[in-house]
Amino acid sequence: MKFKSQTVVITGASLGIGRAISEAFAREGAHLLLCARTPGPLEQAARELQTNAAAGQKILWQACDVSDENQVKALAAFALKELGGCDVLINNAGIHGAKGPLEEVSWDEWRRTIEIDLFGVILPCRSFIPLMKKAGRGKIINLSGGGATGPRPFFSAYAAAKVAVVRVTEILAEELRPHRIEVNAVAPGAINTRLVAEAVAAGPKKIGRKAYAEMLRITQGGDRPPELAAGLCLFLAGPESNGITGKLISAPWDPWSNLAAHRDELAAGDIYTLRRIVPEDRGKKWESPK
Repeated sequence: MKFKSQTVVITGASLGIGRAISEAFAREGAHLLLCARTPGPLEQAARELQTNAAAGQKILWQACDVSDENQVKALAAFALKELGGCDVLINNAGIHGAKGPLEEVSWDEWRRTIEIDLFGVILPCRSFIPLMKKAGRGKIINLSGGGATGPRPFFSAYAAAKVAVVRVTEILAEELRPHRIEVNAVAPGAINTRLVAEAVAAGPKKIGRKAYAEMLRITQGGDRPPELAAGLCLFLAGPESNGITGKLISAPWDPWSNLAAHRDELAAGDIYTLRRIVPEDRGKKWESPK
């Protein structure tokens, strides 16, 4: 039980990837505070994890809308009161939200997607970072996703939020380096969750034929197991990843189980970060006009 006595807070913890992450940390003995917007499935998830909990292991839950500043502050206060703080914060909550051409989607729905997918990462960070600073250490793991590293037509709000999450991750990694708080982002890969089901239900006219075909493929068994993302979260939360910060790491594609061997190279360069590609990166030299 490598996380015995450590406190882990997981948002969006009741279903899908969040549930798999919760199960992984529970097996490793961590004290858990699970949160999600809907109380019913959240309580059920917590109760099921409690049945296999080790002696003295705490599995707590609290309904929380991570886009609501006051609710997030209350969540952090609850963590401090009941668990004594937070060693690991995993920002997993998210939605696909607004779907369709940018000029046609509901503006309220577009804005709401940003509130949940971006503000829902920033607000927990704002509330839990002071607890980590006081403890003199901490790990923050932000779930990214499709759209962070390339265009995602017809999912403009989701993609904009996810790429912003990665840049915020990089910024926080630098801000918090002196406080021994490490911040990384995880790309979980294609996983058959309710988000995929909602996208398929939206249909090809709304999300585009290419995206629809991909989402349909995922529902028919072309997905990655959520345990891959959970395993990467365990790695980034544990001591093996110490010194690795400010990175976007893919659960299915990157050799993350061996990244400790490349710690110095990662710290010295821009591998696994967002950056602008210039002509020289592709072996070209374009002259400026005279």
